[in-house]
Amino acid sequence: MSALPRLGVLVLASVMNAQVATAQTDTFSYAQPDVVRVKSLALQLAVDFERRELAGSAELQLDWRDRAARELVLDTRDLVIDKVEAWGVGGPPHEARFRLDASDPVRGAALRIALDGPAPAVRIHYHTLPQASGLQWMTPAQTAGKKHPFMYSQSQSIHARSWVPLQDTPAVRFTYSAAVRVPKALRAVMSADNDARHALDGEFRFRMAQPIPSYLLAIAVGDLAVRETGPRSAVYAEPSVVTKAAREFADTEKMIATTEKLYGPYRWDRYDILVLPPSFPFGGMENPRLTFATPTVLVGDKSLVSLVAHELAHSWSGNLVTNANWRHMWLNEGFTTYVENRIVEAVYGKAQADEEFIIAADELRREIASTPPATQWLVPELDDADDAASDFAYVKGAWLLRTIEARYGRAVFDAYLREYFDHFAFQSITTEQMLQWMQARLIDAHPGKMSLDEIKAWIYGPGVPATAQVPDSPRLDAIAAARKQWLAGQRSAIKLDARRWNTHEWMYFLDGLPVDLDARRVAELDAAWHLNGSPNAEIARRWYLAAIRADYRPARSEMAKYMTRIGRRYLVVPLYEELAKSADGLAFAREVYAKAKPGYHPMTRASIEKALAPAAAAQH
Repeated sequence: MSALPRLGVLVLASVMNAQVATAQTDTFSYAQPDVVRVKSLALQLAVDFERRELAGSAELQLDWRDRAARELVLDTRDLVIDKVEAWGVGGPPHEARFRLDASDPVRGAALRIALDGPAPAVRIHYHTLPQASGLQWMTPAQTAGKKHPFMYSQSQSIHARSWVPLQDTPAVRFTYSAAVRVPKALRAVMSADNDARHALDGEFRFRMAQPIPSYLLAIAVGDLAVRETGPRSAVYAEPSVVTKAAREFADTEKMIATTEKLYGPYRWDRYDILVLPPSFPFGGMENPRLTFATPTVLVGDKSLVSLVAHELAHSWSGNLVTNANWRHMWLNEGFTTYVENRIVEAVYGKAQADEEFIIAADELRREIASTPPATQWLVPELDDADDAASDFAYVKGAWLLRTIEARYGRAVFDAYLREYFDHFAFQSITTEQMLQWMQARLIDAHPGKMSLDEIKAWIYGPGVPATAQVPDSPRLDAIAAARKQWLAGQRSAIKLDARRWNTHEWMYFLDGLPVDLDARRVAELDAAWHLNGSPNAEIARRWYLAAIRADYRPARSEMAKYMTRIGRRYLVVPLYEELAKSADGLAFAREVYAKAKPGYHPMTRASIEKALAPAAAAQH
């Protein structure tokens, strides 16, 4: 094992103790779950592609904690509320008074419903607007089949409120049912009990019996075919994609069984995967029973299926045990990234798992060097809930858990995690609750291994402690040596022996290129290995970053195709950011964005416009 250099200083104990006092309050929601909680949701929705809207009603069953309260406050964003009905205690429904507050740019508008008493249920009649941040409406031309339109949701972090009026906070969990009307010949699917044999008759019904938080509410409608990949798993995708996707995800059942052996039973009945069009802004979204996945991982050799391992791992960490608010997102993503790596190790071997972690750790180190210390904490202050999804939540969180595993031993830590998932199942918790449990069940039960203060230093401090370890990888060491020789002119690009490199080894090689590499060297690499136009999205992302930095103009044509075809933020936003650093690059970025914008998800558009705005302002 090799230790990393110290990356930042630890905060004072007084600062850490102040952070421990963090309240459970969700500052990104208007909901008042201490007053009343939604316990179930019943949706009646019609999907209108011409108007680009969902229209219908949401009926909420309520659990009043304060029986004297006379107001229900829900989260909305860009919703048109037509009417609200409330049930009296023991009486029929009647129209209720309501108002929408002024809209906040981040949180949207609070919907305030005036009630005569603790109503057991309310029904809100509403419709969405075309600009709903949690929905993407796609024309037939933007799909693989080119024949039918497509629509899908992305509710995380606080975008469910843009298509359903509800308590949009992970602190509240509810069951749900839905009746969805769609154009005939199209299939509707949700994060619920999908029926692969359902007739395409335009009428679909769903039920989710396990309680979920709002960010896991999901819907998609399109020309979807289905292929079984196991006794409790299937792939949904457009007909031209589904066979390739089923081959790529053939190990899904093996992954489920592996995780059950480690951390206990899978509690969501089925694990299906929906492969979305390339505009999907994320790699994957762990919607229970139906992971949403990017097609950019379909490279034909299963080299990027750790994405499935990650989204499956969320069935334990995140979906089962959930962060109570978005400041504590590392409880979802750090634990999931740790479990993902364990699944990859068990199914594909330790060498691949180690390579993947080393690449992630290196990327985190680069981010630490350019990130303000206060944002490096695992429980950071946030201006926007979407900002919680950082490398710190994912990689630093997983790195902490790897460190704890090393101190206590894998057998002890596995047993602890299994008990943790059982104890907090179907609950939403804070870091402080997790630490109280960890102290009682792990630290005090096995004294002398790791102190609570040392764990807090990881959570409430910047950087990564000097004691952090990464595994050794002889193959990556050999690639680093070859890269050094090529950069020194001691080996030509064609002699790099890269034909044997897998996806992650190419990623490692390209990640380590200096930012000041000149165009001549980049051209040599391209001539030897034909990286321009690579069909592997991960390799292409890194190649185009190197090409932008070197001002290697021959890459621009294929780069523009890549940036237009793909809407995954992780893959395209860094290219826009790098291009925006020069006047000529900014002009090229604007030109590409003008063509690509209609096919991008609203979240991707927002990220790109944020990246281009400072550069544009600096030119004036």
